[in-house]
Amino acid sequence: MAKVTREMVERSGINVDELLELLVKNAAAELTTYYYYTILRCNLIGLKGEGIKEIAETARIEDRNHFEAIVPRIYELGGKLPDDMKEFHDTSACPPASLPADPTDVMSILKVLVEAERCAVRGYTHICNLTAGKDHRTYDLSQAILNEEIEHESWFSEFLGEGPSGHFLRRGETSPFVSKFMK
Repeated sequence: MAKVTREMVERSGINVDELLELLVKNAAAELTTYYYYTILRCNLIGLKGEGIKEIAETARIEDRNHFEAIVPRIYELGGKLPDDMKEFHDTSACPPASLPADPTDVMSILKVLVEAERCAVRGYTHICNLTAGKDHRTYDLSQAILNEEIEHESWFSEFLGEGPSGHFLRRGETSPFVSKFMK
């Protein structure tokens, strides 16, 4: 734990234990989403599914990167991940992005994907609002993750016909906003 780091965040008026709970719940959401997106991606088959598979894969890898980037901040602030994976799964800030009843229904899979992203957008917006101007490192990390989650939501919502997003699939680069936290 970085003692002065935690002390400075506490002095800014943030309840660090509450913040740590949010960070752990969002870390759980990132890791479980990575797992569930693996299953969803495997079921994106056929003419309709293949067009979405690459985008789902990018979101899946970036969610893993979000988990990897957020864990050090949890420990810097004196927190830790639960020892039990089942407990960790169940603390997730977002519901499981489970495969729909009909695994061949690409539109249902897209709805699962977009709802998972929307939950993440809400979660990181909350952390940004909580830490803005008070905990610069957590804010910067959460804002970077939020930027990527917004892009993920935009990609999936376009496929649902909700309108153009103006975002394009990244080629050759994943986690452009979060990568600086993973060095």
